[in-house]
Amino acid sequence: MAIRLLVADDHTIVRQGLVSMLEETGECEVVAQAADGNEAVELAMRTQPDVVVTDLSMPRLSGLEVVKRVREKLPHTKALVLTVHEEEEYILPIIRAGASGFLNKDTSVADLMTAIKTIHSGQAYFGPRAAKALADQHQRPREVGLDPYDTLTARERETFQLVVEGKTTKEIAQILDIGVKTAENHRARMMEKLGLRNTAEVVRYAARKGLLS
Repeated sequence: MAIRLLVADDHTIVRQGLVSMLEETGECEVVAQAADGNEAVELAMRTQPDVVVTDLSMPRLSGLEVVKRVREKLPHTKALVLTVHEEEEYILPIIRAGASGFLNKDTSVADLMTAIKTIHSGQAYFGPRAAKALADQHQRPREVGLDPYDTLTARERETFQLVVEGKTTKEIAQILDIGVKTAENHRARMMEKLGLRNTAEVVRYAARKGLLS
């Protein structure tokens, strides 16, 4: 039976190319495509795929947030994150979010299919750099500590993403369907938890974590 996939990437050409290559293998059925993180979560709830293949950097909700929400609501659905980043500071948050796999975007289709089949079978699939990052964390757990981003609530992470996209507090309130004062509070708490003082610092923080689309 073909593995049912949801593919999420905000770059249309990349997403459609990925879908085409995966379906050509004859081992996958792409049941949904998403152009942003919010759509990815909504479509995952609707289609309940076996595996979500998501880009790390996306608008509305980041790939990290997609993984967290899908894993919370659909524990049997696995998540594979694709990214151009392989540094430890990017890998560890992906693992903490609950992803079952991690691959660099320049990987071959054969390796991508191997990863998909591996995590679909219930195993994890991480490249050598991810394995090294995990080993390093195990050897020096006191140095790693809790990522401040992980302390944000779901609403604060949504606010974070919208601030990164340049939305004003009023626009954030409209998008999230909340009051302006509530949006201001979410923004203030988010920035306080991350130790950031202004929008420019939020954007730089997102860039360091590979969350810029």
